[in-house]
Amino acid sequence: MKALTWQAKRSVSVEEVPDPVIQDPTDVIIRVTSAAICGSDLHLYETFGPFLNKGDVLGHETMGIVEEVGSAVTRLSAGDRVVIPFVIACGHCYMCTRGLYSQCETTQNTDQGTGASLYGFTELYGSIPGGQAERLRVPLADFNATKVGHDLPDERYLFLSDILPTAWQGVKYANLPDDGILAVMGLGPVGQFAARIGKHLGHRVLAVDPVPERRAMAERYGVETFDLTDDVVERLRDATDGRGADGVVEAVGLEAHGSPGAAFAQGAVGLLPDGIAKKLMDTVGVDRMAALYAAFDSVRRGGTVSISGVYAGEADPFPMKDLFDKQITIRMGQCNVQHWRDELMPLVEDPSDPLGVEDLVTHRVPLDKAPEMYEMFQKKENGCIKVVLKP
Repeated sequence: MKALTWQAKRSVSVEEVPDPVIQDPTDVIIRVTSAAICGSDLHLYETFGPFLNKGDVLGHETMGIVEEVGSAVTRLSAGDRVVIPFVIACGHCYMCTRGLYSQCETTQNTDQGTGASLYGFTELYGSIPGGQAERLRVPLADFNATKVGHDLPDERYLFLSDILPTAWQGVKYANLPDDGILAVMGLGPVGQFAARIGKHLGHRVLAVDPVPERRAMAERYGVETFDLTDDVVERLRDATDGRGADGVVEAVGLEAHGSPGAAFAQGAVGLLPDGIAKKLMDTVGVDRMAALYAAFDSVRRGGTVSISGVYAGEADPFPMKDLFDKQITIRMGQCNVQHWRDELMPLVEDPSDPLGVEDLVTHRVPLDKAPEMYEMFQKKENGCIKVVLKP
């Protein structure tokens, strides 16, 4: 089959790779009908090379049609249409019974000291082949494959794989009062959905992003947007009676604008031999923290910062004095996708499309075009906000 593979830093290519096969009786194989490129994929493209192997299949936002079914699978049949959460969980361990599916003890990567296995996301999370491919093996399929209908287009369901529940969790973790003001740092795909969810839940939403096309998209949903300027924190405070937002969703992560020193460190680490680079990434703070610092500065005293952006540094400097003084609550973590799917499915299937799941994709291309779309998405060119690949 054809699949999008990692080759080197900023180098991915579509190659012929072996078809996936049933490995365990709880597996299914799906024929992929849609796979999206996520902002987290760009971290692999740019920063996480030391934890990838040449030829690794990327992608973790996937849906398709069941083709083969393992002997122990009871809830799925060939021909079923499914969307695949990017988190691989068992559904019955200690963590899963508490809704912490991204910490699943059955698929947890204890040798790496990390949580549940993820599709297409480095040896840190299991080296599981991803879904930017013609086919995908789905482990523990009865719990992980979400069966959906055949009537609505893929884009109604595809984002249940990651970015929609990630945004939903981000807003829920922000712990807003009923009349609360939400600020969103970053208007990439997760930030777009977080802003829309905030509006859907009845909040005033302010959002920051340097890209005009992203701000324009958010403004279609009644979001008040701000360019990323040196005085943006002051302008956010001015817009909130000098206090700051009740809650902030940080939807940018480790490659934020405005952190030249960390950007240099990330680039330097990426040039080192993998063994040395891995050790440095595990022990040295190389994240670009500008968006996170802006979130801390923009939230009101007693407010909550909800971190949805991916971070990797183990020694990032943290402004503990200010956080303690302002009595800030911080919530964060990999999304517990399966925890939110029952809440989100009615919104996704609502004929009015209240969260605009059909109004996010800017580029739809064949799988063969994936390498050039990675580059375009990273450089934020041609109004690229969300890419869907069609194998």
